[in-house]
Amino acid sequence: MSDVSQKMLSSKLKDLERDGLVHRKAYPEIPPRVEYSLTPLGKSLMPHVEGLISWATEHFQDVTGGKVIVK
Repeated sequence: MSDVSQKMLSSKLKDLERDGLVHRKAYPEIPPRVEYSLTPLGKSLMPHVEGLISWATEHFQDVTGGKVIVK
């Protein structure tokens, strides 16, 4: 995800934590270290995300008209 800024990534992770989808664990180390993991609520979303990925893969040609989209 090279196109995502550190600020945007931090903002989205905070949103996901606030919504109860991820858990944030900060370690009192130098340099600081933080780990994120899915909560049970976040894990319950995964089959639906996987289904969406499957659909997108199957219908990629239909949606894009066969064009590769590069940003």
